[in-house]
Amino acid sequence: MPDDVLVCLSTCPGAESARALAETLVAEGLAACVNQLPGAISTYAWQGRLHSDPEVLLVIKTTTGRFEALRERLIALHPYEVPELVALPVVDGHAPYLDWVRAHGAVGGGDGTAPSPAP
Repeated sequence: MPDDVLVCLSTCPGAESARALAETLVAEGLAACVNQLPGAISTYAWQGRLHSDPEVLLVIKTTTGRFEALRERLIALHPYEVPELVALPVVDGHAPYLDWVRAHGAVGGGDGTAPSPAP
């Protein structure tokens, strides 16, 4: 039943805010894993002007059951006035990895039998 696993996307203005958000979400058990991908260039309209800015893309793995708390925490900590957060359902994947995402809680959480993700 992979449909309870989500991949969420968010962007941050730089490495420091991306790292802080990623570490908080994982440490608080709101995400099993967060990838921080520097080098994104976002082009967007904001307050009547066209912008093109470097950002760090966060790829967040969580479950539908943790999503609302993740959303609240991300919005509370994010430096943007209107932070990006979109959730995409996982329709299929490597079953042991999806089981690990489901079993993940706070650091040191889970039952200790779930496999570790690849680095």
